[in-house]
Amino acid sequence: MIKFFGDQLGVVLSPGTKLISAMGPNDIRSAYVLYIGAGAVATGGLVSLARSMPMIWKSLAAGLAGIGKGSKAISTLRTEQDIPLKWVIIGCFGILAAITMATPLHMNLLGALLILVFGFLFSTVSSRLTGEIGSSSNPISGMAVATLLFTCLIFLIMGWTGGQYYVTALSVGAIVCIAASNAGTTSQDLKTGFLVGATPRLQQYAILAGALSSALVLGPILLKLNDASTVYVPAAQVAPGVTTDVSKLTLTAKLQGPQEADDHKTYKVWQKVDTVGGPAGKYLVGDDGKLAYLVDPGINGSYHTRPDGSEVKKYDAPKAVLMSYIIKGILDQKLPWTLVLFGVMIAVVLEMAGVQSLAFSVGVYLPLSSTLPIFIGGAVRWLVDRRNNKLAHNIGLTDEEKQSAGDRSSGVLLASGYIAGGALAGIIIAITAGVLTNFDKAMNNWAEHSNPFYEGINSDALSMLPYAVIMVLLYWVAREKKPA
Repeated sequence: MIKFFGDQLGVVLSPGTKLISAMGPNDIRSAYVLYIGAGAVATGGLVSLARSMPMIWKSLAAGLAGIGKGSKAISTLRTEQDIPLKWVIIGCFGILAAITMATPLHMNLLGALLILVFGFLFSTVSSRLTGEIGSSSNPISGMAVATLLFTCLIFLIMGWTGGQYYVTALSVGAIVCIAASNAGTTSQDLKTGFLVGATPRLQQYAILAGALSSALVLGPILLKLNDASTVYVPAAQVAPGVTTDVSKLTLTAKLQGPQEADDHKTYKVWQKVDTVGGPAGKYLVGDDGKLAYLVDPGINGSYHTRPDGSEVKKYDAPKAVLMSYIIKGILDQKLPWTLVLFGVMIAVVLEMAGVQSLAFSVGVYLPLSSTLPIFIGGAVRWLVDRRNNKLAHNIGLTDEEKQSAGDRSSGVLLASGYIAGGALAGIIIAITAGVLTNFDKAMNNWAEHSNPFYEGINSDALSMLPYAVIMVLLYWVAREKKPA
């Protein structure tokens, strides 16, 4: 039976017998809750897709009709001039060719065709949904899950179940997800430009430049974030005595981040796919075939302490974990279907009760550290709207007008600044940890001994004070002033 031992969950054979195993909250979430969330999200995505089918067919018809019209003539009105469609088509096939030739993506012809089909399909859906319900309610996660499900099922039919097809399926899903997200944002931009009289063609050039710039900038930043929090665990601790044939290994790598200063050697890279003798994962191997390090990544890693005892901040990416579960589960046919079907039934019951299952399912696999601040922010928004709607100049407004007025408030701008500030602070902290290591250690030592908000028996409670201050500030800025 199952019992709780403090903050851990244990499995006991019978009353009076000893504890067989103990699991912390994170272990329970990784072993059970995420699979339940995967089933719920997949079901919610399929339900959302089914509901959008009439819209999909209309969008496809409109898109095909637009291709025919665009090939005949170009509008002379400045506000109706777009990038010529032939260049759009050429650009699409050029991107597909580059994706196919990109070795790390392990892309093949079928994968490229799936990107073309699903990308056109979900970009159209995303654009229409953004125009009708807004970008914040656009179910991009559902579209990505649906893409992965269909892609993995097609791969399974083709008999493609090897490790390299994990990467292919993930590449298809990621590229389609990015395409759908950018399509919705682009439609929002073009709609706003139409309202103010902008030239679509010039907007599209700016969007292309912005997308390219963000891709070039964000890539190195994410890599640096990952390197700064990567832990190289000595293989003797996790996989003692395990060796491999280095003659079959071609990739090489060096240690990155703070541990690079202690070891400058170049190692062979081995992707261990089984759990025999040690956990699966990426290993650095010496020339003699002995494993040197297990590479625990900074993003979704599980080791929070380096060999020298220093603490490491890891970055959770629950959606990436969910996608990996779907890919491995379908292609390996080892998905824990009991848990997945439990999540499916949860989503079905929610839909039968008239509750949107996709939003609930996202909350299932997100950790409380992510969902609780969102809940508190939503509570602040509810209090602000409740107070503002009672003002005399808002009493006669419809619900839609009240919602629109709330979206234009200063509180939304401040909340957006909170999000941007938190992201920038995380990047700065990661860069100092990975590059300015001496400065980072000095700051940590000072904080541990002199900052009661960072370390100490009351640090958790004290850290709530600045959080409460920024929440009060958010409420104060968002509230409307009473008319004189």
